[in-house]
Amino acid sequence: METAQSHPWLTAAGLLFCLWCLTNTGGRKLNPNRLLRPPGPKGLPFLGAMLEVPSLSQKPWLVYDKWFKKYGDIIYFEVLGQPFMILGSLKRTNDIFDKRSSNYSDRKLSSMLELMGWTFSVVRMPYGTMWRRHRRAIHEHFHVNAVQKYIPIQTKETQAFLHRLLITPENFIHHIRHAFAATVMSISYGLTILESDDPYITIAEESLRGLTEAGVPGAFLVDLLPILKHVPTWFPGAGFKRKAAHYAVVNDNLVDLPFKAVKKEMARGTAAPCVLTSLLEEFPGNDGLGREEEEFISRNVAAIAYIAGVDTTLSSTETFFLAMAMHPEAQRKAQSEIDAIVGTNRLPDFIDRPHLPYVDAIVKESMRWQLAVPLGVAHMATDDDEYDGYFIPKGTVVIGAPWSILHDPEVFEAPEEFRPERYLKNGQIDPSVRDPGVAVFGFGRRMCPGKHLGDISLYSVVSSVLAVYNISAPVDEFGKPVQLQAEYKSGFLSSPVPFKCSIQPRSKVAESLIRGFRD
Repeated sequence: METAQSHPWLTAAGLLFCLWCLTNTGGRKLNPNRLLRPPGPKGLPFLGAMLEVPSLSQKPWLVYDKWFKKYGDIIYFEVLGQPFMILGSLKRTNDIFDKRSSNYSDRKLSSMLELMGWTFSVVRMPYGTMWRRHRRAIHEHFHVNAVQKYIPIQTKETQAFLHRLLITPENFIHHIRHAFAATVMSISYGLTILESDDPYITIAEESLRGLTEAGVPGAFLVDLLPILKHVPTWFPGAGFKRKAAHYAVVNDNLVDLPFKAVKKEMARGTAAPCVLTSLLEEFPGNDGLGREEEEFISRNVAAIAYIAGVDTTLSSTETFFLAMAMHPEAQRKAQSEIDAIVGTNRLPDFIDRPHLPYVDAIVKESMRWQLAVPLGVAHMATDDDEYDGYFIPKGTVVIGAPWSILHDPEVFEAPEEFRPERYLKNGQIDPSVRDPGVAVFGFGRRMCPGKHLGDISLYSVVSSVLAVYNISAPVDEFGKPVQLQAEYKSGFLSSPVPFKCSIQPRSKVAESLIRGFRD
């Protein structure tokens, strides 16, 4: 990946550009009360903390976690004149993103993501009228009550997932991806995906690869020096332009292909009811929008519902499989609970959830232990601000650090360990324990609108798998269990490094139940 450290000559060009800005750009008077910036690495003149800021390969959330111990729970630094502020506690994120949401709900779409075609994503859309229109449309179909209507789809796809695990358990990662893609594709577009080599899944996975690489602000030098967007693709060091052009085509296909497919089905009168058909037939909260704009928003909403519905829940489910293989005692406790409450002749359903506190605790711990998006999505300060005696300049990229918030040793004992029991008291969910939802779905007004769907999707798979399967570590050539490790990829999206595990039906009764789910 071409990061800010990859090309020294580009750094030199960046310095010259910064000097030009300092010399030629007239600015308004900043920081009238002459307050200090928050603590953090000071770096060098012009470069700022460029040489100290961790690259993606260094898992920046772990580096920032160490910085919080050195500087405190709010860190400030600049890179080539771009200010960054990282918030490492729930108090800070509440103060900034909730209590001052009017100033910290904007986004700074990185230049690289813009070149890659991520402008369709409401998650990264600037705060304003267009964002509110997208958000309203999403809320219409994914609020806490609305997602209940998708339970039959989730149940069907979960059952199909269990059957695929029976036939080819060694392909469990593929089956997890297929299950969530099929669920969200059906919800968003009413389309059925192929068992293998489905073009929609292929496009989504390629799109997410690009997001994983470029989703953290500053991952590419062009994020810090937007003027580089204008260099020609043939120019030396402009490989990022060619990479961006590739992903721009991918994202165009991600948004357009299923949209056009549904439009054709609607014209024929054969379209299945789904989010997109509902939006196209009756757009919510129509404020005098033209048909073209309604279709534009509907297209974007369906696409982001699909892509966002797959990525984070998928990673949490992979984490669940890894955790069960590493912690058989937690698996046995959950299975005993299911057997006592549900029995062995059916799968747990959503009505059972309040009566399955240990299973619910596993769902929570699967989200907390290894976060799918460990650095969250960056916000931006709309205007200059003064906070807790510090000055925060307009345009500061502000990042809440979910990893640190959910691995705070003062809140979670032994946070590096997988312990579902931490959420329980007297056999029930303890409401006084910090719920992962306070950080894993984002903060303030920009909290993920699909969080309710993600939560029930994860519960559906976790509870059903525990009901009928035993997951264990693989064995070596001597028949001894292999010691699995929690090794994770680095990037905006983090998921386990590919691993193997043994997946076997718990009993003949369980196997018979699974075989009954065959299409």
